[in-house]
Amino acid sequence: MKKSWYNKDKSAYGRFTKMRIFTMILTLFLITGCMNDTAEDKTIYVAAASDLYHALTEMGEEFAAETSINIEFTFGSTGLLTQQIKEGAPFDLFAAAHEMYIEELLNSDSVLADSKEYYAIGRIVLMGSDEEGSLKEKLLSSNIRTITIANPEHAPYGKAAKEALQSLGIWEEVEHKIVYAENIRQAYQYVESGNADVGIVALALVTGTEYPYELIDEEYHQPIVQALGIPSQTEKEEMSKQFVQFIVGPKGQAILKNYGFDIP
Repeated sequence: MKKSWYNKDKSAYGRFTKMRIFTMILTLFLITGCMNDTAEDKTIYVAAASDLYHALTEMGEEFAAETSINIEFTFGSTGLLTQQIKEGAPFDLFAAAHEMYIEELLNSDSVLADSKEYYAIGRIVLMGSDEEGSLKEKLLSSNIRTITIANPEHAPYGKAAKEALQSLGIWEEVEHKIVYAENIRQAYQYVESGNADVGIVALALVTGTEYPYELIDEEYHQPIVQALGIPSQTEKEEMSKQFVQFIVGPKGQAILKNYGFDIP
């Protein structure tokens, strides 16, 4: 039996409708892809020392609001991040907890030659003790069974903590109490979670919290002079430079001061 013109038209309409739906899905897919590409193009990836967790997170939000450039942070120990950058990790900016690591990367051509900038000087504190007495007396107290510090082998704040304990003349007496953390933020978390009685951590991490802390005299350790650099492999040098200027500019420096950093 021959199909009627109605059936033919109905069949053609169905094909037309399916084609429209397919075209709409394809268009939506392309638009979404373009939007994702645009978002990716407007994002820079920043490796940063763990002491900067609060300060840089706040800075990143303000910077994104001003420029529409998004910041994705990876926080960790400076030494380990330095090694990752040497091996080609795809970061667009590196904010180290000590300038010596930026120098190391400059010597290996892993950061751009003219990109080093000083941005802060860090301070350490004893976190978690509300006992009476001097810093030395607190650390030697039998009530303190565990003291956490960042691993001094790859974390500048851990190195400063060890230097302070040595300057106090008590390293050998308290060494058995030491619990090493991977980075300074993890040391903070050990105290926060109760896995350590006290910790020698970054002032920037305890500022504004409820935890008791005591500032450790900067004469007890080498200065924690912090610097940043732009990794050589970045494809977003100009956007990275914009964020650098924000960090070292008035707004960024004010945020760092609010978290207890000294300004270089």
